[in-house]
Amino acid sequence: MSEPILEVDNLRVEYAERSKRVRAVDGVSFALERGSILGLVGESGCGKTTAALSILGLLPHPGKIKEGAVRYEGRDLLTLRGEALRRLRGRTISMIFQDPVSGLNPVLTVGDQVEEIITTHGTATGREARSLVHAALERVGLADPDQLTRRYPHELSGGMGQRVAIAIATVLDPAVIIADEPTSNLDMTVQAGILGELERLREDRGTSILLITHDLGVVAQMADNVAVMYAGRIAERGPVRQVLGAPRHPYTYALLRALPRLDRGRYRLEPIKGAPPDLAELTEECAFVPRCRKALSRCRTDASPPLTELEHGQLVACYNPVYQSG
Repeated sequence: MSEPILEVDNLRVEYAERSKRVRAVDGVSFALERGSILGLVGESGCGKTTAALSILGLLPHPGKIKEGAVRYEGRDLLTLRGEALRRLRGRTISMIFQDPVSGLNPVLTVGDQVEEIITTHGTATGREARSLVHAALERVGLADPDQLTRRYPHELSGGMGQRVAIAIATVLDPAVIIADEPTSNLDMTVQAGILGELERLREDRGTSILLITHDLGVVAQMADNVAVMYAGRIAERGPVRQVLGAPRHPYTYALLRALPRLDRGRYRLEPIKGAPPDLAELTEECAFVPRCRKALSRCRTDASPPLTELEHGQLVACYNPVYQSG
């Protein structure tokens, strides 16, 4: 295992509204190794995006970090405020948001928006800044950057908008990129291009990438390690080949059984029964119990199991893990 560049340690995030207390992230820990890709996967609403926004101090109101640490090269980012935090965003750690076209400023041209991050961080101004803008757009495969810089977000296709978002996120060559569902709502050809661009960044520039997605196929293709989230907690994490090849948590196992695969011939898909729990009504027991076929008595009476290493870096939060693959 190489040295981690980014570590999330026992992160707890809550949203409090009137009488409700939503535990969106409940004791999550993971590490992004230098120059690697970590896939953070799970169903919609499991807390993936909340964890990502917490890293950069971008939690929307009324979200609050209740506990934990987020360390970049050993420095706890949760202690940063004001200008120190602004200097970090974009220059050291960047984020590619979901639905990039709607995330871009509709009244600024593409060129102005890419140039803004350069001038904000004092990297360059004037002609030098514009040259960096053109280079960033060309690097992500966008043709005729001179013409593109004069266009507005509503004039872009989904694929072009996503590439512009990547250009903005990478123009200052950050050490870490957080990519939140970077291929959602894009056709397969465009998806392949976007994923290829992220892989190129890792290979050519040594960028470390936290890849947030619900698509296990993308994780299998791209990631070195994976963390599987369920109801605000990590259910399983480890090397991607081990976790996806021999899942130990019943939730990971069930996710993979619900996916069509070309290497199994004809077999019946097995949907996961039930639905994810309401995060405002979680108890201390394992949240997957109502949907789990392997639940024991202690799963209903004891506190949620801690992540425990079973083998070769594969950690599972389960009292009765799966011991057969396929």
